[in-house]
Amino acid sequence: MNLVEAMRMALRSIVANKMRASLTMLGIIIGVSAVIALVSIGRGSQEAAASRIAALGSNLLFVNPGATSDAGVRGAQGTVATLTLDDAEALADPSLAPAVAAVAPQAQTSAQVVFGGQNTNTQIQGVTPEYQFVRSYPVAAGAFISPVDMQNKSAVAVLGSRVASTLFGQMSPVGQAVKIGGSQFTVIGVLQSKGGTGFGSADDVVLVPITTMQYRLSAGRTAAGELSVRVINVQVVSAKEMDAAAQQIASILRERHRIVGADDFTISSQQEILQTLQDTTQVWVVFLGIIASISLLVGGIGIMNIMLVSVTERTREIGIRKAVGAKRRDILLQFLVESALLSLGGGVIGLLAGLGVSHLVSGLSLGGLAIQTVMSADIALLAVSVAVGIGIVFGLYPAYRAARLNPIEALRYE
Repeated sequence: MNLVEAMRMALRSIVANKMRASLTMLGIIIGVSAVIALVSIGRGSQEAAASRIAALGSNLLFVNPGATSDAGVRGAQGTVATLTLDDAEALADPSLAPAVAAVAPQAQTSAQVVFGGQNTNTQIQGVTPEYQFVRSYPVAAGAFISPVDMQNKSAVAVLGSRVASTLFGQMSPVGQAVKIGGSQFTVIGVLQSKGGTGFGSADDVVLVPITTMQYRLSAGRTAAGELSVRVINVQVVSAKEMDAAAQQIASILRERHRIVGADDFTISSQQEILQTLQDTTQVWVVFLGIIASISLLVGGIGIMNIMLVSVTERTREIGIRKAVGAKRRDILLQFLVESALLSLGGGVIGLLAGLGVSHLVSGLSLGGLAIQTVMSADIALLAVSVAVGIGIVFGLYPAYRAARLNPIEALRYE
């Protein structure tokens, strides 16, 4: 018996038992659709997070303060204030750090922002004019913080798009007065939306001059009594100069802070953050795939069960085929092809169902976060291939059992 004849016989058997075949394929359909839907959601989350990091800017280094240490126990990064505006100005000196293109120090706190009867608790960031370009924060309306605002410690604010819509709705915020932490600020601009919702959104922020923040809102200080900053964002001239820039920054800060032993600062790159995030989310994607694959195993068990029933029902047919010359490999091939076709049919239908589910859930909001899905050919091919493989593996024992039947006993089977 050749493969074409085996497929023809398998299709005849499946068509003759439509309901049973449909119920058998159901487990595979659920398994494949679950794998495709969950993995596409996982990959969508992975790409969304990567795009948010990429939106921070290009060729970035982040200089953070050091950590406290008590009895040999080291605290979290940034638990001690060690960086100042003067440090940022030194890093911007091209004679000291030629690999540095721009520097944008940043202070940070949180406060209640109020306009009329509307209010929101959000992140307040003290920044410099360079922050707009270093961190890619173009304005959609109005203007960004200027050097004059910095010098005069002006009470001006630039609102993130989400804060603007929360407080002002469809009304233009530019020129309006808001209260931040009890102090009155004039809105001079609104940032373009970077997308994303929920905690940590780039749109859920208010920017003020860093000098104004230190004077009016939050004045953190170093051990020497100087006004501190939370982080210094450094834009490097090119990706090739990242290592050189990190070395130049470290050398400048060690000299300024008179460091002899361990550094009181840390330098991390945008690429390191992205790689860490990708590694973490990849584990999540694999975990989702494994959970969904359990359904495929259940579907495989269902195929084995139905194929065993089929072998029992067709015992006499098997005996007749053997009596007229069918060999063991012919019987084995017939039942293996039938189980493979069942799993293939379930895999194809599951693929279509998974694509439909991915399309339906894309863009939905869950717990304040927008679900994003990414579908690729490798996910579909892998899911369907695994489904067919499971059908063959779980169909081996029933096919082997059918091939081993004694033709005389099979003919006498009622």
